Amino acid sequence: MVGMHTPDAEMARLASKALLYSIDRIRVDPPPLGAPRPYEELLEAVGQTITKDGITGAEALRLFTEVLAPSSISVDHPKFLSFVPGAPTEASIIFDMVVSAASIYAGSWLEGAGAVFAENQALRWIADLADFPASAGGVFVSGGTAGNMSALLAGRHWWRSRNEGRHDHTRGLIMASKGAHSSVAQAARAMDADVLLVPADERGRLVGSALRATVDSMSQADRDRLFAIVATCGTTNLGVIDELSVVADVAQELNVWFHVDGAYGAAGLCAPSVRHKYIGIERADSFIVDPHKWLFGPYDSCALIYRNVHDGPRAHTQHAEYLDVLHSEVDETQPWLEMNPADMAHHLSRRARGLPLWFSLATHGTDAYADAVERTLKVTKQGAEEIRSRPYLELLLEPDLSILVFRRLGWTPEDYQRWSDKQLYSGESFIVPSSWNGETVLRFCIVNPRTRRQHLIEILDSLAPEES
Repeated sequence: MVGMHTPDAEMARLASKALLYSIDRIRVDPPPLGAPRPYEELLEAVGQTITKDGITGAEALRLFTEVLAPSSISVDHPKFLSFVPGAPTEASIIFDMVVSAASIYAGSWLEGAGAVFAENQALRWIADLADFPASAGGVFVSGGTAGNMSALLAGRHWWRSRNEGRHDHTRGLIMASKGAHSSVAQAARAMDADVLLVPADERGRLVGSALRATVDSMSQADRDRLFAIVATCGTTNLGVIDELSVVADVAQELNVWFHVDGAYGAAGLCAPSVRHKYIGIERADSFIVDPHKWLFGPYDSCALIYRNVHDGPRAHTQHAEYLDVLHSEVDETQPWLEMNPADMAHHLSRRARGLPLWFSLATHGTDAYADAVERTLKVTKQGAEEIRSRPYLELLLEPDLSILVFRRLGWTPEDYQRWSDKQLYSGESFIVPSSWNGETVLRFCIVNPRTRRQHLIEILDSLAPEES
């Protein structure tokens, strides 16, 4: 009897079909947009796929390619401008398949030295973009939520260690802007910590005056339990950058951990035209950036970088009899070169999720990344010009990076939703309404180098009043 782990002719044919689909999907331009279908429709079209004897790989692949994939939205479509889309390079997607085929556990140097070595070269490039010192290091985790929580756990451990046990049972406090990502509050809930939100300015930024005013209004008890300040470079909704240098000053004065959430926006460090907007990030204790957003990698990947690589394992190393073989004495005065990625964040099992980015960087070079980010910034400026030129639209903020926020004059929330649904289900674009200051608005997030000015023109023209 041939078992499911024994190669046979059927699996060879299935592999060929799967690879052919993958190659075709990578190369198609533009990719299909896709759209969700109701549960009952999918159940009728797909049926029960998990059965005692199986439905065969060929049938499962057919169902995926003909029903399930078209019922999902392609994040790399040039008119997918909602949330923060993605635009993985062909090289990164190819190597994502290679990583799965290689079956490497990338949690320890013992088991995955080669993969970890390559991941660390990609991490070093990101650290250098932020002008981090030689002591820096990090790890690739699943996404910004995991990255922010892991960084804040390290920050709390650093704070408690510095206080020599005085705060081991103290409920900690984090300061962040009202424009901070929801994952900061989520991390605080998981950590049983509190978040003190600082009012944002008229552009949605955390600025020095508001931060200092909030600090001045704090009780001594709250100051004593404050362990971290979180700033954002590229807020998810508006794409604005907080006053990083001033936040760094305050964090230094208070002797607390300074973390920068750059899940979307820190990729702009690649671009010379906007690099000056990030001054101050080099003083952070940690920061994150998601390669699956604006660094053109596949899902799922977030680079978490510590200023001092040893802050990661101090907080996150897990101890058990079967893990002791992985741990040895480490000279904490030196960079940790033969590091265990599992010790760097709130995880243990992990795939080498940083390798697709590494392979794409090694293939194309870092200049290609700078050029691609600059291209999206140029299209964003062109989009702002197009919005300003239309009397039925109003640009609400000049873009800091690659997000445009604007209103359609005279529309209700229901009008926005009807237009959005029509765009999606006609296969034109995927743009969901957002909100700012309590008002329903539209928002473009442009991180795909295949998005062109003409794409934006087509979308904006569809918002024009109908001729009577």
